[in-house]
Amino acid sequence: MERKPAKPSHLLNLGEKAPAFSLLDQSGKTVTLDEHRGKKNVVLIFYPGDNTPGCTRQLCAIRDQYDLFADSETVVFGINPQEAASHKRFIGKHNFPYPLLVDSEKSVVSAYGCRGTLMTKRTVYGINKEGIIVFARRGTPSNEEILKAFKEQ
Repeated sequence: MERKPAKPSHLLNLGEKAPAFSLLDQSGKTVTLDEHRGKKNVVLIFYPGDNTPGCTRQLCAIRDQYDLFADSETVVFGINPQEAASHKRFIGKHNFPYPLLVDSEKSVVSAYGCRGTLMTKRTVYGINKEGIIVFARRGTPSNEEILKAFKEQ
């Protein structure tokens, strides 16, 4: 059986326009990047799995300092391919004040260069109000690092 070539998995460039998307959240509400243009900064947290130790730590750290994001006119979205029911349980267990988006087709995961061989690559993007990428980093950057990118633009 012939394998298809892998999708590009490089980080998008700072200063580049962020790819548009439309995904459903854990409650079935449609979320788009465009709805925040001109109004809010956006942080996208691409993470491998609900209720895994590393992902729980990362998303709880944002929860614990969510007021810093709100004060910076910034909305946060977690994204991975898991189904809405899993996201809903994860939110309920940890009281996340932000939505988790379902990317079952992995189209947004791919567009943002976060598609790994077996799972989503842990990646954080910061997108300013004009839709431009101002922060892009693999792993678990601190909340301060993420928010600093919006202040430096």
